[in-house]
Order: sequence, then C-alpha cells, then structure tokens
Amino acid sequence: MSTTALPPVLPHAAPDAGPADAPDRPRTYLVRTLGCQMNVHDSEHMAGMLEQAGYTRASSADEAAGTADVVVINTCAVRENAATRLYGNLGQLAGIKAERPGMQIAVGGCLAQKDRGDIVAKAPWVDVVFGTHNLDALPVLLERARHNEAAQVEIAESLQVFPSTLPTKRESVYAGWVSISVGCNNTCTFCIVPHLRGKERDRRPGEILAEVEALVAAGAIEVTLLGQNVNSYGVEFGDRGAFAKLLRACGRIEGLERVRFTSPHPAAFTDDVIAAMAETPNVMPQLHMPLQSGSDRVLRAMRRSYRSEKFLGILDRVRAAMPDAAITTDIIVGFPGETEEDFAETLRVVEASRFSSAFMFQYSPRPGTPAATMEDQLPKEVVQERFERLVALQERIGAEEADKQVGRTLEVLVAEDSGRKDGARRRLSGRAADNRLVHVGLPDPDVPTGAPTGLDDPRLAADVPAGLPRPGDMVTVTVTKAAPHHLIADPAGTAPLAVRRTRSGDAWAEREKVRLGGGEDTHGHGTPAPSGPVSLGLPTVRAR
Repeated sequence: MSTTALPPVLPHAAPDAGPADAPDRPRTYLVRTLGCQMNVHDSEHMAGMLEQAGYTRASSADEAAGTADVVVINTCAVRENAATRLYGNLGQLAGIKAERPGMQIAVGGCLAQKDRGDIVAKAPWVDVVFGTHNLDALPVLLERARHNEAAQVEIAESLQVFPSTLPTKRESVYAGWVSISVGCNNTCTFCIVPHLRGKERDRRPGEILAEVEALVAAGAIEVTLLGQNVNSYGVEFGDRGAFAKLLRACGRIEGLERVRFTSPHPAAFTDDVIAAMAETPNVMPQLHMPLQSGSDRVLRAMRRSYRSEKFLGILDRVRAAMPDAAITTDIIVGFPGETEEDFAETLRVVEASRFSSAFMFQYSPRPGTPAATMEDQLPKEVVQERFERLVALQERIGAEEADKQVGRTLEVLVAEDSGRKDGARRRLSGRAADNRLVHVGLPDPDVPTGAPTGLDDPRLAADVPAGLPRPGDMVTVTVTKAAPHHLIADPAGTAPLAVRRTRSGDAWAEREKVRLGGGEDTHGHGTPAPSGPVSLGLPTVRAR
C-alpha cells in the first residue's frame, strides 16, 4: 500500500471553521458515480461506510445547491473522456469549496487507482484520493485530512477487504446489486480494468446467497449478480459449473422474483448456463453479451478468445431455449488496424445478432494498455464515419425488434423516476422481464408520480387506492407504441392499471415515510464492517 501526505490543502479548506463543521449537526455527504455497474455498487459501499461513520446523505436541495459537506467522486478509467469528466467535476467544486470552509472532496475508483498523486497535483483542493482496493479507508482518510490539514493519498496495490463485507447504503429498496467476484483474469489489449482491479477473486456461494437473502428480507424482489466476467465464476475454487449452480440456487430463494447478471464473456459462456437461465423461472430472459468486434482478425488483435461464429452460435442457442430473450452488447469501432473489410464483418454480425440495444464506442487509446502503442491507429474522421454507420444500423434493428413488442402484455416493475411525457399524459417508467424500458401511461391524471412531497401522498397510505402503483410494485400493461430504446404502454380507456402489490412497494413506502419524518428506519444498509480479519474462504491478501 502506498500512503502519501501531500502539502496542506488550500487555506479555505481549514477544518474547524464555517458551516460545514457546525457542531450541532452531522456532516452531510454526496457520492457522484462515473462509470459502470461495478462503480455504482462500489458507491453504495462508500455511502454505507460514511453513514456508519456518522455522516448523513445530503438532501436533494443541498445536492442541487452544492452544499454537501463531503463530496466523493467515484471515477472510471475505461473511456478517453474519464479524466475530462473528473476534472470537470473538480473544477466545478473548486469554486463551491472556496466559499465553504470545512468542505471536503474525495476521489476514488479506477482513475484514482491509476493516477494516484497526480490528481492532487492537478487539483490541490482535493482532500482525499483512494483506490479500488481500499474502499474501507474512506472515512479514516477524511478524518485524517481534517486533522492534519493535508491531502491524504492512499492507494493499496492489492485487495484489503472484500467489498461485499462493507456496510452498504443501497440506492434502491426493490432492486440490488450483488458482487460475485472482483477483478479480471483476461488480457484484452484495449482494457485497463485488470491492471486497476487486479486478478479475479471469487466469493463463496454461501456468502453470495446469504447477501441475496438479506436483500430479499429487506424488501428487494430483483437482484443483479455482478462481475467483470460473471460466467467464469468458480474457476478460482475449482468448480467451472459454479455460475450455473448459483443461478439455480437463486431460483430457490423465496420472494426473489427477478435475477439478472452482467457481464459474461463469450469465450467462457457454456450451455449449462443457458439451461440454468431457461429452467429457472426467476432468471430473466435477458442477456448482455459483449461482441466488441465482428472481425475475427480484430478479435485476435484484441485478445478476445472467441470468434464471430462462436458468438452467433451462443445467441442461437440462447434464443432456442428462450425465444423472447432480449440480447444487448458492447461494440468498439476503430480498433487499431481495423480495415473497411473488418468493419463490414462487424456490420454483418450485428445484422445477424438482432440486438435489442447496443453500447457502441469509438476506440480511444488508454495509457497502459497494449493497444495504445499499436501501429495503425485510425484517423478520427474514419472512426467517426464508421461509428455513424454502425449507430444507424443498430437504430434500425432496435426499432424493428421493439416493434415486435407492440400488442404484447408485459409485467413491468415500476421504478422511482417518472417516465416520458407527451404533453397530454404523465407516465411512470419501469422495466419488463427482458429489461426493456417501458413508459406506462396513467389513466387517472391525479395519480402522483415522482418522490412524495408529504406524508399525505396516497401511495404512503396504509390502504393504497386500487390502481395506484408505487415504485417496487408490478403493473401489467399492453404495449401500444415502440421506439428503438423504449416501449410505451398507454391505456385504452379510463380503467385503472392492473397493479400487483409487492413487498418492495411496501419497503419503498416505509422508506419514504422515514425520509419525510413520519417513521423509524427499519431497513438496514448492510452488514457492518467487521472489526477483525474476514475469512472469505480464499487465499489471504497481503498489502505490499
């Protein structure tokens, strides 16, 4: 582990002056997340640790006004604009901090792991920098920076505490992330993740299932299993069939209605996983399968250990087992040396794959990766032109696949955010079983949407009116219109929505009552961080 105490932070950050250190109230925090689902879940751990240390989450009003006492930025290093986004955030915060003595800024995550002390050198108003391997150090580093009046940079070279043993402040009461592994054993030439997060380490199945059961007991009905390569889960402890077994075990958890996972790797995706998906009712008919390129030559240069025909074969077998499965993907355009013929192969595979949606990226060199030093880096204008062609193709395919949903009856898990508005209707948003985004029209114009503003909101009543959905409840709707990235289900008349009450809806209502001062928080934020060594059933990790 490397620890650095840098020169004192700017004078306006003196620790014992101003409203941010008012002794009659707890300090407030805000976590901003840049990046993937792993980062989102890491941010939940950061929030949980801060709350355990006595901080309280900043209100939405304080967030909008920039008056949180502590702002944590959880960074990503995968895309070219990662540093731009970080320093844009930091530049905005510099002026706020200048007016708020005692405010603190912390930077964590992949870019912090990569750039270390450079962040404070470029932004000397930052108080704390910590990495992906020592999330648990955040509260201590904040207090040390306040006490020492100096920025604290602490980057661990290897995992100190398995993140899932840390307390967690979850964003949602009805859906939760559960890490089944951390790190990655692949060596893709474009990716810096293995360098920043380390080799793959797997949690034991019993620990994972215990966390899922705890989430369900707290009100969740949907869980997403997370890993850099979830389907390679179990290799570390010698069971290559462990991921399929884990999916089936999740199917036996009473009260768990939806199980998802991300992201698998095509090279390790096996038929036992397809069978487990098809035969386990609560595993959703949805699959995110990263393609990256349709050219076998480019896949070889990327060190992606599969080829296009194997990839298409996986999709064929998934659809044979689950005809209604929605499949999404990641694609990189303009990898070094990509020819027009290579790109044509990508277009061919995308046409054949019929993805419901795709995350498409223009290749950008990431320092520290083999691809960054490859010859034949493509001109920006070539990459841009190819990217536009790929987007146009996928937009057409996405629209065609979405059109097939019109007329279908779907059960939608209602989310907290309001949906698209067309000027005449208010809508709720949610996800169908295949993870498509659905905007649901409300037949009653008086049905509330968004967060309750008072305890008199009818969604918080002991006896919720029929046809009134709460976040976490299920609604059964018929799709009336489709677009490439969402579906719309508007009512045919004034009949109330078909709502199925859930424990998640109950949990959401209880949480909102607490937020509005009308109840006591009975929903924990995760298991407190153990005070002693943690046995993971894995080799001991030693700091270097």
